[in-house]
Amino acid sequence: MAVGSLSQNELRSWAMRGAALATPILFILGVWWAIDGFRSLRDGPAPETVASASLQGLREQNRLSAFAANYAAVVTSEQRRFGLSAKKTLIMQGLVRYEVDLAKLGEQDVRWDADNGTLRVKIPPIETAPPQIDLKTIQEYGENGILRAFTDVDDVLDDANRDKGLAELTRQANGPVPMKLAREAFKRAIKQNFEAPLRAAGLDAKVEAYFADELGGNVTTRWNESTPLEEIVK
Repeated sequence: MAVGSLSQNELRSWAMRGAALATPILFILGVWWAIDGFRSLRDGPAPETVASASLQGLREQNRLSAFAANYAAVVTSEQRRFGLSAKKTLIMQGLVRYEVDLAKLGEQDVRWDADNGTLRVKIPPIETAPPQIDLKTIQEYGENGILRAFTDVDDVLDDANRDKGLAELTRQANGPVPMKLAREAFKRAIKQNFEAPLRAAGLDAKVEAYFADELGGNVTTRWNESTPLEEIVK
């Protein structure tokens, strides 16, 4: 019985010692957590965290359309049959929207330069959507009504002009001037989508947006020196 009593007393003693040691350890941990929480409240969220959330929000939009323009096409087609010729001219207008597939915007395309406090975003290539034809503005002019009246030349000319018109609208939309305007519009849109949350979080960070073919010279150097967001998040 004496041995049993001594064993129980020893257990109680060790338990009391363990509790005595745990109290200051828990107190220290509590102070550390309080200080860390205070630091987080004081400094605010990390810019990488805000950028990652912004990236996720953008990708959920699927596609971004930041620019659109109207174009006009004038095309003519000709058919010859039975020694006769028939012509038809089509005037059509169409709206072309410029889009970026945000699913192609990955974490490796968003980089944080901590030294300069700059977030750099590489924008996916711009894609032009098929022209939206304004049917109310279509005008047609034809020649040689006899051939068109007694054959299917009219339908053939309409199909040819429609294809030519769509091709011409697309060609105009991909011209250097509208593409330059579209690029600037997408840069502003992407910059705003990342900059606004950073500002709302109280972070003074710059945002720079580029297209892949613009990353030359010093820009390439800065891009390589920046840390990809996917590495920071890991």
